[in-house]
Amino acid sequence: MKLTGKIKKRIDKINEGTVFKYQQLGIMPEEYPAATKAIERLIARKAIKRISTGIFYKPRETVFGEIRPGEKELLKPYLFKQNKRIGYITGTSLYNQMGLTTQIPRIIKFASREKRLSTRIGDIQIKSVKSYVDVDSSNYFFLEILDMLKDFKRIPDMDKSMAIKNIMAKLMGLRAAHKQQLVKYALKYPPRARALLGALLNTMKSQNDASLLKKIKQGLNPLTIYDLGISKGILSTASNWNIK
Repeated sequence: MKLTGKIKKRIDKINEGTVFKYQQLGIMPEEYPAATKAIERLIARKAIKRISTGIFYKPRETVFGEIRPGEKELLKPYLFKQNKRIGYITGTSLYNQMGLTTQIPRIIKFASREKRLSTRIGDIQIKSVKSYVDVDSSNYFFLEILDMLKDFKRIPDMDKSMAIKNIMAKLMGLRAAHKQQLVKYALKYPPRARALLGALLNTMKSQNDASLLKKIKQGLNPLTIYDLGISKGILSTASNWNIK
C-alpha cells in the first residue's frame, strides 16, 4: 500500500474532533518528506485541518457546520509526550473550570517542566509556565489545587468565601495518602500557598493531619504575614497561619 493510503487509513481510525501529530500516524523518519506531501493533499481535500506546524485535527461536521476541537483537545500535544502527561492547564482557564471565576482568559496557560513556548492556535493564544515539580498523570490534580492556593489573591472576580468552600470540598475528598502527596508537593511551592494549605487542613481538625501541619509550619517564617484578603470570618484558622 502506498504511503498516502496508509496515512489515510490511520486517519480514518481517528475520532472526529481529535488532535494528532505525525508520530501518531506511525510514520518512519525516512517517510517524512513523502508524508508531508500526503498530508498536504489531505488538507486540500479538507479531510484534516492544520492547527500549527506538525499538529492537525480531524474535523467534526454537524448540521450546524464544523465544530472545532475543545480547549483541552487543542492543548493535548503540549500536555502529553508519547501519551505520557507532562503538563496541565493552569491560570484563569483552570480557575474558570473549577468554578472560582467567570472570566474567560485571553491567554490559556499550561504548566510543564519540559516545554517553553508562546504560540497561537487559530484565535487562541497559548503560553507555558514552569511547573514547580515534574508533571505526570498521578500528580497533576494536586498541582492544580496548589496553583489555586498560590494564585488565590490574584484570581479575578472571585467570591473568596465560595472559593474557600470549593477548595475545602476538594481537600475533604482526599484520602490520607493523597494529603501526604499534596503536602509533599506543597513544600516546593511559595510560602503563601503552603500557609493557606496549612490553614485549610487546620480547619478539618483531623488527628491524622497533625504531622502534616507540623511539616508545613516548619518551612514557614513565623514573622511573615500573608496578605491574601482572607478574614477570620471566611477562614477561622487564618490567623493561626499569619494570613489576613
